[in-house]
Amino acid sequence: MFTGIIETLGKIEKLDKEGDNLHITVSSKITSELKIDQSVAHNGVCLTVVALEEDRYTVTAIEETLDKTSLGELKVGDVVNLERAMVLGARLDGHIVQGHVDQTANCISVEQKDGSWVFGFEYDSSLNNVTIEKGSITVDGVSLTVVDSEKDAFSVAIIPYTYEHTRFNTYTPGTMVNLEFDVIGKYVARLLQLHS
Repeated sequence: MFTGIIETLGKIEKLDKEGDNLHITVSSKITSELKIDQSVAHNGVCLTVVALEEDRYTVTAIEETLDKTSLGELKVGDVVNLERAMVLGARLDGHIVQGHVDQTANCISVEQKDGSWVFGFEYDSSLNNVTIEKGSITVDGVSLTVVDSEKDAFSVAIIPYTYEHTRFNTYTPGTMVNLEFDVIGKYVARLLQLHS
């Protein structure tokens, strides 16, 4: 379980394909605090630490994960948003995030405002995921509030701190991102679908 509040950025150091799996080696300032079997969200995708070596650690993404997320697009040198699992009893500063990506989206616009940025994203609405204005959405692991909501698109406003401390400062139109829709909203949508 995560909150969507990014702790730090990691750098992709090595990518090793083994069968359908991808072993991802990351360097970060939190590596020394990690342990084997610990869950860490990478651009919003919950992965398990399988190896530790000095300032680097390795996680493995299986075919299912690669098919449903943007992790298969990673290149050596890319940065990723990192968040360790939440501590029970701590403040929940973002919203409830599972680290289970629902689908990907493409950045369609970046607009700089006076002191903030507005990013627009488009996604495949045939997968029955929905956003609502002022509802929660997770983009590459970042807990955000939806500004504008359409059937297959939405926008979010980004403050300078988030822009500077996450991957948002690398996004341009065409950038693929991971989306996790609000867990409560997903259950409500599913219940309505079953009863209609």
